[in-house]
Amino acid sequence: MIPVATIQGEPCCAPLAESPLGADDAETLARSLKALADPARLRILSLVAASADGEICVCELPAPLGLTQPTVSHHLKVLTDAGFLAREKRGTWAWFRLVPGALDAVTRPLAEPVEAVPA
Repeated sequence: MIPVATIQGEPCCAPLAESPLGADDAETLARSLKALADPARLRILSLVAASADGEICVCELPAPLGLTQPTVSHHLKVLTDAGFLAREKRGTWAWFRLVPGALDAVTRPLAEPVEAVPA
C-alpha cells in the first residue's frame, strides 16, 4: 500500500523555481505524486473531470478502464485517501468528484513562475 498525504487547496510549498523544497515539503509532495503516478488513476481523474456533471458512478468505470471492479475500487480509494476525489454514497453505488483545488495544490509547486506583464 502506498502511503499518501492529503493535500487540499493550498500548495504544500513554493514553486521549485522560487526556493528549494524542505524535507517535509518534499515528503508531502512525493506522497501525493505517488498517488497520481499510475496510468489507471490518471485515467480515472480524467474520466471524472470530463463527465457531464463533474461526477461519475463507480459502476461506470470498469468498462472504459478495462479493469475489474475490485481493482477500480482500490484505485478510487488511493485517490480519495490522497484528497484528489470526494466520495458520496447513493443507495448501493458510490459517486466520485474531483476535490476543488487538490490537483492545483500538487501542480503549483512544479509550475514555472509566471512573469508579471508590465502595465
